[in-house]
Amino acid sequence: MAKDVEWSHSRDLTPYEAAVSFMERRARSIANGDARELVWLLEHPPLYTAGTSADETDLISPNRFPVFKTGRGGQYTYHGPGQIVAYVMLNLKERGPDIRAFVRNLEDWLIRTLAAYEVTGEIRPDRVGVWVRGEGAGREDKIAAIGVRLAKWVSYHGVSLNVSPDLEHFSGIVPCGIQGHGVTSLAELGRPASMENVAHEMRRQFETVFGATVNAEAPPLAAQAAKE
Repeated sequence: MAKDVEWSHSRDLTPYEAAVSFMERRARSIANGDARELVWLLEHPPLYTAGTSADETDLISPNRFPVFKTGRGGQYTYHGPGQIVAYVMLNLKERGPDIRAFVRNLEDWLIRTLAAYEVTGEIRPDRVGVWVRGEGAGREDKIAAIGVRLAKWVSYHGVSLNVSPDLEHFSGIVPCGIQGHGVTSLAELGRPASMENVAHEMRRQFETVFGATVNAEAPPLAAQAAKE
């Protein structure tokens, strides 16, 4: 039986490169049996990331924020203050080597979290992430993104949930390469909540989908990098 998943939460803004470096090392350690599974919640300073399917024409404002190429799936996305990023490092070899089932569980986790704030999150077969119905016929707005990568069946990267970010920052990209739809947040939907409150709810709903968690210290390298 797998041990409880470690759960950590960094309160300071965490540089993206430091986060990716840590995830890669931790994923290798999990695969080798030297570390426990981990979910790491944090916020990044404003930046854009380009997934493995990113189209450069979708980067509308290339000089607005730093742009990082990343090994996760997907296209361009924005990260910044007011958005909770959850990096999910789970051993799917032990949990079941089924990437589609894993992504469905991530979607379920996000939908359950949104439901706690009386927001109905939905998924679409032709669009990645979690969506809410917007104003206007056929319009839907994205409230949560999913982008994962596997190394020896250990997942890393993960999900992001818009709590109260500056939504105008998304205008510098075509989010996930999807035209004709918008981006929203809990605050925009009239469901204001603190980052701490949402982080707590995400943990509660994670446990209903993936199993028990145990407190863990935030990665010290992230705290150090944030001060530099």
